[in-house]
Amino acid sequence: MTLRRRDFIGASAGTLALAGCESRPPIDGGFTGIDVARGHAWRDGAGRGAAPAETRRTRVLIAGAGVAGLAAARALRLAGTEDFVLLELEDGAGGNARGGRLHDIACPLGAHYLPTPGDAAHEVQDLLEELGLRRRVAGRWEYDERHLCHSPQERLFFRGEWQDGLLPLHGVAAGTLAQYHRFAQRVEALQREAHFTIPAFRAPVTTAAVALDAEPFAAWLAREGLDDPQLRWYLDYCCRDDYGAGVAHVSAWAGIHYFASRHGFHPPGDDGADGEREAVLTWPEGNGWLTQRLAAPLGERLRAGHAVLRIAEVRHGVEVDAWDAAARRVVRWQAERCIVALPAFIAARVVEQAPDFLRRAAAGLQYAPWLVANVHLRAPLQDRPGAAPSWDNVVYGSRGLGYVDARHQTLDPTPRATVVSWYRPLGPSGFDGATAAEGRRRLLDAPWSAWRDELLAELSAPHPDLADVATRIDITRYGHAMAIPTPGLASRIGHLRLSRGRGQPSEEEQPAPIAGRITFAHADWAGYSIFEEAFTRGHLAGSAA
Repeated sequence: MTLRRRDFIGASAGTLALAGCESRPPIDGGFTGIDVARGHAWRDGAGRGAAPAETRRTRVLIAGAGVAGLAAARALRLAGTEDFVLLELEDGAGGNARGGRLHDIACPLGAHYLPTPGDAAHEVQDLLEELGLRRRVAGRWEYDERHLCHSPQERLFFRGEWQDGLLPLHGVAAGTLAQYHRFAQRVEALQREAHFTIPAFRAPVTTAAVALDAEPFAAWLAREGLDDPQLRWYLDYCCRDDYGAGVAHVSAWAGIHYFASRHGFHPPGDDGADGEREAVLTWPEGNGWLTQRLAAPLGERLRAGHAVLRIAEVRHGVEVDAWDAAARRVVRWQAERCIVALPAFIAARVVEQAPDFLRRAAAGLQYAPWLVANVHLRAPLQDRPGAAPSWDNVVYGSRGLGYVDARHQTLDPTPRATVVSWYRPLGPSGFDGATAAEGRRRLLDAPWSAWRDELLAELSAPHPDLADVATRIDITRYGHAMAIPTPGLASRIGHLRLSRGRGQPSEEEQPAPIAGRITFAHADWAGYSIFEEAFTRGHLAGSAA
């Protein structure tokens, strides 16, 4: 990416804002949220081969208490099955949709919003109705406005000032606007032709979708003559936001799916342009609000701090060995069935005699590393001219994805301390050419202070007083945050196979793949990581158990 003069001025402003830090109070902080050492101990074989200290029994064992595992548990309860156990590596449930607190202010540790789901995601709609987030009024569904993102929703720091919405608009050339409209027309046409929906397995398989899956999004854009820098930046931002990687590394199917499966793409002058893209549900703790409510009824059936070491189908059921981190011993569980709600690369390591479809999925998936930094501010930030402070605040041309404000949903307008959550994907993108593996190494090797400095440099351009009002920065690291929908992946893992509809689907084409007494449920089986995919696949696995 070429550094232009206006970009240099913005970068310089951030650098200058960091000058003279000696006179400022120090910013405390550190790494939190994920026990990296525990995960690496599992990777390196801790507990493997040790004799079980105890054997326990349950009807259904769920390995993994992320969104898919929690959805499976809810489905079991709805079906009247109460005899089940969830085993979770970390100290709490939720996976990359967990929430936390910083100076007693709720904030997200991962995913921070849920778009209002379409009709194909009816399992998610049922959950939202159960939680009181939506209800039918005069024959129409209405959402509780307290949980919908309050206005203003989004803004972009572009050319030295804030603008409403994230599509660059201020002072752009006529050619840029023309490409915005042309891309919108192509998305609309492909919505009709390729039938995008969420969850992806409910869309009919079309030759158009398979063709889009076969090539990188960047190659498709080039072939369409869509080369405008502002459009390309926005599309790259969207892909990094949902998939953890840029337009050169995700498939054209994924790039179009981001828009065509939900809200479309709205150029200036269309409904939805120049402002909020869509209605989204959000909370101060992000999607942790949802996972906390899914976990609340489980009680002792949720066993946190348990690393699954081995899953094996035996004569009368399934045997699962797990390392209890607190007791430092191996516990063996015997169950009638097992739901494996783990990422494919982990499942392939712990399932004995792993089926071919699992090994292929694990070998074909790449994962984006990800970082979430929660910054406690003792006072509101100063602002540059332009649009008012929003929930989502993005800096054009930056490596990060901007920040969300934990107090945006409050009904109390009194200025006071808050927490802003900054998101930084480290998957492959056009910024530095690093691979996912290189990004993962940097994520784990760089000290906390390096991420502090990168955050301050980026956000000090629009907020020169950031280093003055920040008191603490807590950083959560995800080495394998999400599957990257690389070219050809959707076809390889099942939901874009042209054989669909010609008889019964094979095991790997099922939304919840099954091998004997073991059912697999995770967003990995969609090839990309969003709440609706994980929840639906977990719900179906629990319903089938």
